[in-house]
Amino acid sequence: MPSENHPSQSGAAAPEALRDLLVEMNDLKRVRSAGRTGSIAERLFAQGWGLLTGGTPPEDVALDITATTLAATRLCDLDAAFLTAAGLSEEAASAVLVAGFDAVTGDLDLDLRARLRARLAPRPAGNPGPLPGFVGALAQQPRAGVTCPGRARILLEPPENHAEHCLIVAAYGVCLSPFYRADPGTVFLAAMAHHFHNAAMPDAGFTGEMLLGDHLGPIMATTTAWALAELSEPLRGQVERARAVLPDDATAEGRAFHAADCIDRVLQIAQHLRGASTTMGMVLDEWELVHAGPVKGFHDRVLADMRIP
Repeated sequence: MPSENHPSQSGAAAPEALRDLLVEMNDLKRVRSAGRTGSIAERLFAQGWGLLTGGTPPEDVALDITATTLAATRLCDLDAAFLTAAGLSEEAASAVLVAGFDAVTGDLDLDLRARLRARLAPRPAGNPGPLPGFVGALAQQPRAGVTCPGRARILLEPPENHAEHCLIVAAYGVCLSPFYRADPGTVFLAAMAHHFHNAAMPDAGFTGEMLLGDHLGPIMATTTAWALAELSEPLRGQVERARAVLPDDATAEGRAFHAADCIDRVLQIAQHLRGASTTMGMVLDEWELVHAGPVKGFHDRVLADMRIP
């Protein structure tokens, strides 16, 4: 159940210390690997819903999926399935995942960090249930891009999809939950379900919503009901109760969700702008594209003689 309405201890609206982590996590919407369909974020969205329909309690799913997301932030698809298939024991694979987790989580709330870290230890996996149709539909539904009534939209390619957005907002929400004293399971479930309407409803953005006028509410209610109808009890009731925090910031869970949603929407656009403003000097000097090694000197002479860049 949602927690009581407590302000954060610092008086700030959000924890600035988590900024760099959230920026880096956002890239999981764009990381793909051979033999695996969709981005890491898209696949974790499906994994989360599979655990939920299989009967795993929402708070356990929230911690499991968020811990996996944090480990993947640096390790990408070097996950437990790959590492054990490549010959590592479960204990060795867990140690690798924990190393990836530790590399990015130094600024997380200490209690939450310990709970998430424990989820990467070897243990029996939950039994996934059938995936509802809305999972695949949200993965196929592109986000609208930047829209504003009275203006042409700004499309940035490739677009993210709604499954990716929901997963990252859910993981952000768990990471932010201690700051707002929010229940992480409620925030996670609300975020995973907050775009149910877009499983059937194409995304025309803020502009389209304004043009629909009084029709927007009924259409969203109808399309949300279609998605909810795919869930059985008790999960359906759990999702409906979690979604009750979505309309406003009157609860701690509502604030954690809306902070996560706002941050993700802006960081998605910032990623495109960051890529467009990156210079070759930054790539060579700061990111060491031609990195140290036995042939570094030769590489540098080749580039100099070819006048590259």
